[in-house]
Amino acid sequence: MKILVIGGGGREHAIIKKLRENPRISKIYAMPGNGGIEGEAQCLPGKPVDIKAALAYIQEYGIDFAVVSPDDPLVQGMADSIRASGIPAFGPSAKAARIEGSKVFSKRLMEKYSIPTASCEVFDGFDPALDYIRSQKQYPVVIKADGLALGKGVFIARNEDEAEGALRRIMEERIFGESGNRVVVEEFLEGPEVTVLAFTDSKTIVPLPSSMDHKRAGDGDSGSNTGGMGVIAPNPCYTEETAELCMKTIFLPTIDAMNREGSPFKGCLYFGLMLTGEGPKVIEYNCRFGDPEAQAVLPFLETDLLSIMQAVEEERLAEIEVRCRSGASCCLVLASGGYPEAYGTGFPVTGLENVSQKNTWIFHAGTALKDGIVSSGGRVLGITVFADNLKAAVDGAYREAEKIRFEGMYYRKDIGKKAMEWLYTESM
Repeated sequence: MKILVIGGGGREHAIIKKLRENPRISKIYAMPGNGGIEGEAQCLPGKPVDIKAALAYIQEYGIDFAVVSPDDPLVQGMADSIRASGIPAFGPSAKAARIEGSKVFSKRLMEKYSIPTASCEVFDGFDPALDYIRSQKQYPVVIKADGLALGKGVFIARNEDEAEGALRRIMEERIFGESGNRVVVEEFLEGPEVTVLAFTDSKTIVPLPSSMDHKRAGDGDSGSNTGGMGVIAPNPCYTEETAELCMKTIFLPTIDAMNREGSPFKGCLYFGLMLTGEGPKVIEYNCRFGDPEAQAVLPFLETDLLSIMQAVEEERLAEIEVRCRSGASCCLVLASGGYPEAYGTGFPVTGLENVSQKNTWIFHAGTALKDGIVSSGGRVLGITVFADNLKAAVDGAYREAEKIRFEGMYYRKDIGKKAMEWLYTESM
């Protein structure tokens, strides 16, 4: 089989590495790929949102199956176009991808079908939104851009000045473009955060091991919001009892709600959860594998990934067993100095050959191949280590990261710290 994977980040590298384990796959193509993917797939020029280019490559290279990974092309309907050309694809339709593409859609869906989430109001103007926040006088308050924003469209305002500043950036300075035409102002929830990625064919849903992301740029959850600076899995706060409750009150109701709305979801559905004192609630949905959550979670998977993806597309997920091995993982993101604001690129990356080959993966996120590997993005690499327990996985990731160098490289020093503190407290 010949496979086309759309995207060029760490998530796509993780997907490609997993697909390569299948002997039925003779060739993998990536559009556009990156410097690390270059060694494992044939990289094709083009932006991930270029539907016309993707369809041309499918015809030119005789593609048998496509994986549409990033949010933008899914929301714009790339999976629909590929299916319409006669080629099966993994990824939700544009109608289903609205669950991530519009915060307003997802919040109204949850309200309509009584799926637990934070209370909210929706505004399409700066002044009404600010007047509402002032009238409520409840801080912190969460302000979200309606549309896609590279994982950076959420602001937690701790006072009126911060709320006004966030609204101004979204709705007047237009830092997220049309994604800021509307905002969701919602209640601030407290509790441990959990991410659960789940395969679903719109009938059956199969969750993968839970994880804990670390969004802020600096230690102690300080600094700016990022696309993610590291992930541990499984999340020790997510117990079997909690998992059962989430299946009953969130996962199955969400699939049912999408079916009832005429938007059946087939693909990987991302549940961002908060374990509040009132029980688990949905913070957000994503219509695809999380990044970098995928880099921490996919190494658990023992069942062949292509077989799962084909079962999802053919709506027969219930017929296969999705197996995951026991253990723990840590993905540590190595970023460019200045990220998520301005940063330099083009710096040689050294030491990759010194990283251990046992239960360790180097996922390239922002790299290019130019007389060797050079940095080309804000998040450059993800180092994932799989081990018997969380401490060994975290220690291993930091040990391997010390072997790698590029100008301006930085990473958080506390990935997994909260999770290990929680584990220690629970064991007392």
